[in-house]
Amino acid sequence: GGVLLTQFDKRNITMMMDFYEMTMANGYFQDHDKDVQVAFDVFYRANPDKGGFAIFAGLEQVIEYVENMEFSQEDVEYFRQQQMFSEEFLHYLENFHFSGDIYAMPEGTIMYPNEPCITVVAPLIDAQLVETAILAQVNHQSLIATKARRIVRAANGRAVSDFGARRAHNMDAATYGARAAYIGGVVGTATVSAGQMFNIPISGTMAHSWVMFYGDEFTAFRKYAETYPDATVLLVDTYDVIHSGIPNAIRVAHEILEPMGKRLRGIRIDSGDLAYLSKKVRKMLDAAGLEDCMIVVSNSLDEFTVTSLLSQGACIDSFGIGERLITAKSEPVFGAVYKLAAVGENGEFAPRIKVSENVEKITNPGLKDLYRVYDADGKAVADMLAVCGEPVDMSQPFRYVDPQKPWKNRTFENCTLKNLRKLYVRQGKRVEDMPTLDEIRNYVKAQLDNEIWEEEQRFENPHRHYLDMTPDYYELKMELLSKTREEHA
Repeated sequence: GGVLLTQFDKRNITMMMDFYEMTMANGYFQDHDKDVQVAFDVFYRANPDKGGFAIFAGLEQVIEYVENMEFSQEDVEYFRQQQMFSEEFLHYLENFHFSGDIYAMPEGTIMYPNEPCITVVAPLIDAQLVETAILAQVNHQSLIATKARRIVRAANGRAVSDFGARRAHNMDAATYGARAAYIGGVVGTATVSAGQMFNIPISGTMAHSWVMFYGDEFTAFRKYAETYPDATVLLVDTYDVIHSGIPNAIRVAHEILEPMGKRLRGIRIDSGDLAYLSKKVRKMLDAAGLEDCMIVVSNSLDEFTVTSLLSQGACIDSFGIGERLITAKSEPVFGAVYKLAAVGENGEFAPRIKVSENVEKITNPGLKDLYRVYDADGKAVADMLAVCGEPVDMSQPFRYVDPQKPWKNRTFENCTLKNLRKLYVRQGKRVEDMPTLDEIRNYVKAQLDNEIWEEEQRFENPHRHYLDMTPDYYELKMELLSKTREEHA
């Protein structure tokens, strides 16, 4: 076990970075630029699964990471061995702590492409060193939370549980994936580490091995029912669901549980034609007086198979979703990026823009405020970028620019604004209390139930959420673009 202990107990996740962060940091250090203040934005370019939105997740882990950043003697020695860094720089690393500010949406916020979910305002080296870790946390958890919400939506009020750990990409992906899935709306997880770390409800019953170990299926079911009379859920597809599994489950219900004054809680089917089997099984259970016995199904399910099952009238009370949730199988990459937006010059932040051949890769420059705009009914009609600190008065009709159709004269009337982001870390220290996981999960649900258009939530051709700009912000971006064009012509 020695190897495992060193692998986990001595792991310093500060080192989870791309090497270029160190080469750049050393370069900035040599150039005496390390204390220049800069701003970087985290944003993504397209919703996964051609959906209408994504869910922002992973913020708590980002904040834990920056609060605990430090390099041990071994870490510094490892960099020394690369023979690329000055001794002054290595000495600087020995005392390094992140000293920047982090602005972010509250975790669980419904978010859209090209808007900054996180902005890091920090000394140049600090801002550069946190890039990979921030992206890894946000990309993974936002992806799984968004996928989970799609599956929960498809289940249409039925319970969805995360059963995915064994097919996750590794231990951390299983544990943090379960956290993200819970934010997305699953009711619980089978993953014990996630239950323990994040206080997520855990559940689990038996595998086929339990049924196979005992000489016959009835004995296996009886032993389980005697051990867990208040939580008996029997796996009925080891041999034959209709001819063996269900008759034995019914027998256990009548002969073992009922004399104890207990009811059979549920049965689980993990293979076969789930639509056909669930309907047939429901009839058999009801005929035996077990109308309250739940039918749980699992086996390579996702939002599309769940939708299909329910449209066929399947009698299912609860879904166990594994690999396609925990790996977000249909779209396994969430493309959040980390781009320089502004550089401190003479006490001000000068905006920077990345100009690309691809128009969608041109960034939104400068320090900015991000607002969600609500109509009189409290529905989110658009998001809007403004110059940082720019006054935005919604008490009269407010002119805005749709960057995709800038020539049109557009106004918001009878609308209200919410600033979507707040300061979570100031000079390296947390300044906001973090919500509980249940609070984050409820916040996701409240937004989708009350604020976000139903048309943005459908799977097929969802409505595109508008990201508008104040006239001043649009002007800033256009000026910067033409200036950059002239300089690089």
